[in-house]
Amino acid sequence: MSLSNILRNASNLIGWSAPKKIVVIESDDWGAIRMSSKDALAEMAKKGVVPSSADEARYLSNDGLASEDDLAYLFEVLTSHKDVSGSHCKFTAVGLTANPDFEKIKADNFQNYHYELLPETLRRYPHHANSFALWKEGIRENIFVPQFHGREHLNVSNWMKALQAGEEDTRIAFEHGVYGITPRKPINHVSYQAAFDVFEPSDIASQKDVIQDGLVQFETLFGYKASFFVPTNGPFNNSLEKDLADNGIKYIGASKIQHEPVGYGKTRRVFHYIGQKNKYKQRYLTRNCFFEPSSDLQSDWVDSCLSEISIAFKWNKPAVISSHRVNYIGWLNPANRSHGLKELNRLLTSIKQQWPDVTFMTTEEMGNLVAGKQKQNH
Repeated sequence: MSLSNILRNASNLIGWSAPKKIVVIESDDWGAIRMSSKDALAEMAKKGVVPSSADEARYLSNDGLASEDDLAYLFEVLTSHKDVSGSHCKFTAVGLTANPDFEKIKADNFQNYHYELLPETLRRYPHHANSFALWKEGIRENIFVPQFHGREHLNVSNWMKALQAGEEDTRIAFEHGVYGITPRKPINHVSYQAAFDVFEPSDIASQKDVIQDGLVQFETLFGYKASFFVPTNGPFNNSLEKDLADNGIKYIGASKIQHEPVGYGKTRRVFHYIGQKNKYKQRYLTRNCFFEPSSDLQSDWVDSCLSEISIAFKWNKPAVISSHRVNYIGWLNPANRSHGLKELNRLLTSIKQQWPDVTFMTTEEMGNLVAGKQKQNH
């Protein structure tokens, strides 16, 4: 057995044991702008604003707000697969409620931050007029169920500091309605994408406001309270657990080894496992399978994910699959969506062939099982 397989097995030993074979797909980033258009990507490149890594390149080239076609084609794949009880496959769409209002920020001479709610942003995009209605349809059908990733996929304080300082790459991206870049001369180590990373401990106070604001918006937009939270990009100070609990969050998604930011580039390691309970009676839910077909077109992501699912089931753990939105977006690059959906279909077909008794769940449904509560649907 390889070292990686030994580690995968070991990481599944601790925590809640599932009473049956459960598959949960958690897909991050729904509702965030990322790339505003193909023209914006090209114009930014002409001015020297280019991806800082291969992984950033796949996001900037392929990822953006889901169009009507993106959602319709995804739903088609999900509804073509049923589990042992006849329920369709489903995505827990870990998403955002708002995006920066670039026009208002510019009109305010970058002195104050302004945002707009997700439906407003969608209305301005070229193939997205009916996208929010499709989000609602996915909720009704229990195949595309949003949970909370944050208000924006953006570290507001850090981004605004860079804009106010006139950081060149940040300003160039801003002019094209984009924030999710890595500037060549960053003002500090905090990524713009990491909404809950901490540069100074005082940042945490504004993050508390973001959580409360975003969770109120979530209920207004979707008609139910979010119960599950995954911090964008991972960084998150655990003092925010209380604010999440006070606003209805019962389950938190985190890495098994969390690097908790405490300020000035320092972190502390915190260990998590599925079902772990904190002092606010929230449960941590960890992922143990990964499916990112857009990140390496030469790799067999279906095969590797099936292997991870097999290990999870071997130790009576649910298979919690991480699969970002970028894999299924095609209005910027149709070939990206075609590839991602083809591979998703192949994965789901293989899961049902290998484990005919599989049960598909949302994260909330699984979390309620972990917590000993009755399963809920929206």
